[in-house]
Amino acid sequence: MSADNPGPVTRLVDIVFPGDTNHHGTLFGGVGLSHMDKVAFIAASRHGRVDFVTASCERIDFAAPARLGEIVELTGRLVRVGRRSVSAAVELHAEALLTGERRLCTRGVFNMVAVGVEAGATLPPLQPDGGDDGVFRMVEMVFPQQLSHYGTLYGGNALAAMGKAAFITATRHARKPIVMAATREVNFTHAIGQGEVMELVPRVEATGRSSMTIAIDLWSEDLLAGTRRLCGQGSFVMVAVDENQRPVPIDG
Repeated sequence: MSADNPGPVTRLVDIVFPGDTNHHGTLFGGVGLSHMDKVAFIAASRHGRVDFVTASCERIDFAAPARLGEIVELTGRLVRVGRRSVSAAVELHAEALLTGERRLCTRGVFNMVAVGVEAGATLPPLQPDGGDDGVFRMVEMVFPQQLSHYGTLYGGNALAAMGKAAFITATRHARKPIVMAATREVNFTHAIGQGEVMELVPRVEATGRSSMTIAIDLWSEDLLAGTRRLCGQGSFVMVAVDENQRPVPIDG
């Protein structure tokens, strides 16, 4: 079954760091494809609440590069649902930190197949998107290399994800170079397990002359059960700086 109105959007936002680039200083194509596949998997799993594997991806053309230090934003949404498979349309945009200029780098369709489904069972039909609630959300998968020796998300990796969300939110607000100045408070209340989705919901809580306080809620989502819980909250102080790392006015 397909629909003219695609399903709800799943959004993954990241930063192009040196380890993600090729010898040209732009996002390595394999990293971009990995991000796209991850978004397609999450979108499929949120719909079917069963395990999925990637079966194929339709032609993907890289029309523009994502450069070192830029934000990359990937959006995925289902455009077709069959008995045991779904198709997710994924787009990857790059965003310049200081100007906000965005460019479409690539798009493609990923076909995902449900595995371990009971005989005779079919996937639920595609539901049209109910609209955007205006809340900025970032998702990320929790893979084995991110776990502690307890088998749950390592606290340092959770802090890194929250810090990245704070940086992106502050940069988009100020459109100036941003550094982290302090963490006001971070509390973790529940563990996040392997294979769960980590969802970060950042927002600008307060602004000063050169600083911004970014509040972040950290949620977990069990993709098979569909259950969600608030696992942590934090407050980060981010400061706009010049080329000499001195604070500068946000609106100056």
